Amino acid sequence: MNYDQIFDSAIDRLHSEGRYRVFIDILRNKGAYPNARCFHGHNGPKPITVWCSNDYLAMGQHPKVIEAMEGALHDVGAGSGGTRNIGGNTHYHVELEHELAELHGKEAALLFTSGYVSNDATLSTMAKLLPGCVIFSDALNHASMIAGIRNSGCPKRVFRHNDLVHLEELLAAEDPDTPKLIAFESVYSMDGDVAPIHAICDLAEKYNALTYIDEVHAVGMYGETGGGISQRDEAADRIDIIEGTLGKAFGVMGGYIAADKKIVDCIRSYAPGFIFTTSLSPALVAGVLAAVKHLKSSSEERDAQQHNAAMLKTKFAAAGLPVTISETHIVPLMVGDPVRAKKISDILLAEYGAYVQPINYPTVPRGTERLRFTPGPAHTEAMMDELTEALVEIWDRLDLELQKAA
Repeated sequence: MNYDQIFDSAIDRLHSEGRYRVFIDILRNKGAYPNARCFHGHNGPKPITVWCSNDYLAMGQHPKVIEAMEGALHDVGAGSGGTRNIGGNTHYHVELEHELAELHGKEAALLFTSGYVSNDATLSTMAKLLPGCVIFSDALNHASMIAGIRNSGCPKRVFRHNDLVHLEELLAAEDPDTPKLIAFESVYSMDGDVAPIHAICDLAEKYNALTYIDEVHAVGMYGETGGGISQRDEAADRIDIIEGTLGKAFGVMGGYIAADKKIVDCIRSYAPGFIFTTSLSPALVAGVLAAVKHLKSSSEERDAQQHNAAMLKTKFAAAGLPVTISETHIVPLMVGDPVRAKKISDILLAEYGAYVQPINYPTVPRGTERLRFTPGPAHTEAMMDELTEALVEIWDRLDLELQKAA
């Protein structure tokens, strides 16, 4: 058995398909985001502008967050000391869970080390606790949700994206006494579209199903206090489990669920992904706590981000670039080919100092490769004009078609 040949072949396949992933070597400039330094492909750092960060509101740069993390570091040290059950439960963890539960109007919340883990651990555990459970999953759900459903070992029914008719067909086909769980997202981050939350909850009530919503691209971003789309649409009380991340709009790291006390206690007590892993560092938790509290009372960052996302979409569309217009903060620029998407990204970085990663399969279906821009509160109109002009030049250079203005 030639193991090296197997590994070489696996990597060669990615190169041949144009979807080998390259991680860019950068450092963000504290207090000056979206400015950063890039060490990729040249000697020494080169100034660049970041256009693809999921730190949507730049809370990872916020003085309150940094101050809170520094304070916790000097107060209690670096690590948590172990799992939550063995030395890793701190007052920071307890206080943050209280804040997150309150944010979503739920009785309790539970922290995880990442949003991936919170999805995987919760979905797999919930299904195992419900005898004979069937999970109904939106076709465009996150990979972490798919992993959790797969790891549960329970039957799954995949409904077409945001297709309520198809979802009801699948629900109606099951025995009325079968435990059911509908798993979906609020904001789908590749296209920027939104789930019909109330309509899904109507079906859940009609067919006696539990609901699980992934709000990772919406928490902090929408709603009066940053509770997400479910808060904005006044639907949070109809959702059984709300899952979110602490590494996007809140700017630090981690994941969580919010639900009633019984559900949270069951996940806390049965989920291996929670029980057997070292808890988040107190410094990280303190930083998130500061971010959550700030965004509960401040809409300045949300408003600026939404304004800038709308402005960038308008500029792309006016220039004839193939932008997908959505109602959210996601700005996808469709390319449709992995090699070209990578080429555009490379030229932007090397020649224009604009950093945006290509999004290829398996993150998106083949033939829908794209560049995904996420302008933040601090991106200026001048930056957007420079980016748009650069993209138009590259489109012309690569003989790509621009769209005629409507």
